[in-house]
Amino acid sequence: MKKINILWTDDEIDLLKPHILFLEEKGYNIVTANNGDDAINLVKLQNFDIIFLDENMPGLSGLETLNKINSLSPNIPVVMITKSEEEDIMDEAIGSKIADYLIKPVNPKQILLSIKKNIDNIKLITKKTTSAYQAEFGKIGMLINSSFSFNDWVEIYKKLIYWELELEKFNDPGMNEVMLMQKTEANHAFYKFIKKNYFSWFDEKTENKPLLSPNIFRHKIFPLLKNNQKVVVFLIDNLRFDQWKTICPEIQEYLQLDNEEIFCSILPTSTHYARNAMFAGLMPYEIEKMNPDLWLNEEEEGGKNLHEKELLRRQIARQGMNLNFTYEKVNNLKTGKKLVENFSSFLNKELTIVVYNFVDMLSHARTEFEMIRELANDESAYRSLTLSWFRHSHLLDLIKELGKQAVKIVITTDHGTIRVNNPIKVVGDKKTTTNLRYKQGKNLKYDPKEVFEIKQPSMVHLPKTHVSSSYIIATTDDFFAYPNNYNYYVNYYKNTFQHGGISLEEMLIPVAVLSANP
Repeated sequence: MKKINILWTDDEIDLLKPHILFLEEKGYNIVTANNGDDAINLVKLQNFDIIFLDENMPGLSGLETLNKINSLSPNIPVVMITKSEEEDIMDEAIGSKIADYLIKPVNPKQILLSIKKNIDNIKLITKKTTSAYQAEFGKIGMLINSSFSFNDWVEIYKKLIYWELELEKFNDPGMNEVMLMQKTEANHAFYKFIKKNYFSWFDEKTENKPLLSPNIFRHKIFPLLKNNQKVVVFLIDNLRFDQWKTICPEIQEYLQLDNEEIFCSILPTSTHYARNAMFAGLMPYEIEKMNPDLWLNEEEEGGKNLHEKELLRRQIARQGMNLNFTYEKVNNLKTGKKLVENFSSFLNKELTIVVYNFVDMLSHARTEFEMIRELANDESAYRSLTLSWFRHSHLLDLIKELGKQAVKIVITTDHGTIRVNNPIKVVGDKKTTTNLRYKQGKNLKYDPKEVFEIKQPSMVHLPKTHVSSSYIIATTDDFFAYPNNYNYYVNYYKNTFQHGGISLEEMLIPVAVLSANP
């Protein structure tokens, strides 16, 4: 069993020899230092499980040493030992994120209790969490095999994300692998569910349909406006449910969560289709027929999401509503800063829409830049990078301001994203779409067993550019690769986050309604 490594720093360390011998007899490995500089150098050279730090030392004080240790190794618990109970010293130490503090003179049992509280307790929590997931593993497996409805899949996905976020706190490679296996199993079963049910969701006779992209404004936003509420909508492109659960606690410091729901992105799960459908309140086929001036097909040149404001204006008009609304899209720091500076304008509108593209940009950057790929090398790191962005974003600044106002805030997205690993060969002509998770064209060649086929796009309300056009959509963690330069293509895109296909991560996405804290 690995010994616990302890660093004890005190300018009178020689007087603490009996304490150190007591801990060594208990099986702990003690390293000592008698000043802050030596302690910092030791932290640079060795790994410690816990640090005891005297607050009152010549040279670097305990607080100064603490701050430098935190910058080097922020996850090491530090216990401050002080002669003083002065409130300002304690406040500063606690504000610097100490794990515990003790008042001199300390006895060996106090030290031992602090070690157990800060080290052994973590082990106990890890063991308890792991055991709890092991107990749930079988139950989730049975749910996966017996799920018949969309709501069943929502509950399964919520459970998977809950346990994934719990387990990542302890970084147990074995349990993380088990979780990944269960998510993979779930995604395979979810694809079978979609294959069996997706077409029926566009049949008027079908009951108990999920909430789909075109109905978000009609069911989640317009009712708030009809109740005379001012509404601000933040649409964060490409935001997965697990990423939402990661940033939600930060938001709840300033806003109250009134309602949280998972809805279903339409296929393909891409901005061109899903987000246009949200703003239009229509499926892509109807957008093309009713608003040909606002829809570009895959083969046509130009941006495919340049008319969201006008699509929303026409949806509002069809609802018989007369709203004073504004639409903003944030693609960079400058635009976000400008929004914060003009915050008061939010309060003059009945409806404000702000589209944030950062998470989408992050997934693309991770594909194109090796440094970003290393920073977000798995789902946990991808969530962490999203959280870091959010904490330093102008979006959080806006949320802080809105927390002081009598407005409703809706946070949602257009689709999620999945880390792809398995290449599927597909052949198409020059006009075939380039997206890695779906293809649309008239000369597609592929193995029908490996894809979700949509041979008659009108059945799921998708447009087609030619009479013989069809769609194929990738499932689970597959992605499409052309035979030409196959190895290069596969190596470049494997282990990147992509969207457009069928997976829990892409299709089951959040919409949350929040308000100012009472």
